[in-house]
Amino acid sequence: MAIWITTPADLQARHAQRPTRIGLDTEFIRERTFWPQLALVQMAVGEEILLIDPLAPGMAEALAPWLTDTSIVKVMHSASEDLVAFKHTCGALPRPLFDTQIGASLAGIGGGMGYQKLVQEITGVALAKGETRSDWMRRPLSDSQLQYAADDVEHLFALHDAISAKLEAQGRLQWLADDGERLLASVANDEDLWPHLGMRSAQFLDVAAQHRLLRLLRWRDVQARASDRPRSWILDNELAATLARVPPVDEAALGRLFDQFPKAPRKLASAVWQALNTPLADEAEAPRILPATDTNKQALKKLQDAVAECSRELDLPDGVLASRKHLESYLERRTWPAPLAGWRQQVLEPKLQPLLP
Repeated sequence: MAIWITTPADLQARHAQRPTRIGLDTEFIRERTFWPQLALVQMAVGEEILLIDPLAPGMAEALAPWLTDTSIVKVMHSASEDLVAFKHTCGALPRPLFDTQIGASLAGIGGGMGYQKLVQEITGVALAKGETRSDWMRRPLSDSQLQYAADDVEHLFALHDAISAKLEAQGRLQWLADDGERLLASVANDEDLWPHLGMRSAQFLDVAAQHRLLRLLRWRDVQARASDRPRSWILDNELAATLARVPPVDEAALGRLFDQFPKAPRKLASAVWQALNTPLADEAEAPRILPATDTNKQALKKLQDAVAECSRELDLPDGVLASRKHLESYLERRTWPAPLAGWRQQVLEPKLQPLLP
């Protein structure tokens, strides 16, 4: 049964009952902003499904105790964006976290599976897909929106039970707990020191150009957060890479280059020029993206093959153990990547270290 919750008192009264677990999901809007705008919170509590209106005064404050109560397991699916929405709106993160998408990967059920596919895989229930592009900020929400929203948490407990049982039998429950904490920590820290590593085009830049790209991307991030606008609205990746590869000789040349890009931030030209030409205090420490030479390609391929073999041995989907970006970092720095610490390091490092050239 779905219940529409519009007053903080209703939510607070249910928290007093202290369930051992809840299912959580959100609907948010992030098309024109940097921060996700929380529009709806779905919460499965026992036999009830609460559809909580976060736009109601005081509701964010009423949600926070649910999120921070460590006696209640929060069951979510593919939670990363929802975590950012909770942090921004409620100033809190749901802990402890059981992410069913991560759990399904670690249990060998499937990597990166969407909620609907995972529900059908485990329960046999086929869910409708009708409201994925709805306007969730409007009020009142339609009946079809409310039904779609309720479906998003109705089956989380069944997923939790099935995945927990499989992980326990495999001795991997701690793997999931570790990955959940790592995800929460990444959202809490909310800082990507080396954003240039996420741009594939950066592999074609020399070290100096990669440093220039890093300066621009860090500046862009500060501007996007301060103005609450998407990063690409501040400076798109193509233009950032162009500026880093062949920097204009002066600010006037930068203006002429901007004329060739319809979405260039002309009003911010002076700030872009300053960012491009101001070295960062830590840029000498920045990991560089290895150039795409035959030697580097062969070394990376050996690491990828070893990871793939290990995945097959553990019956894990591709991509769960280590990403290309992390393997490139390992090749370049010869130190184990922090995001792969814990159980992944125990499993992988003995196999990968002997392969370093």
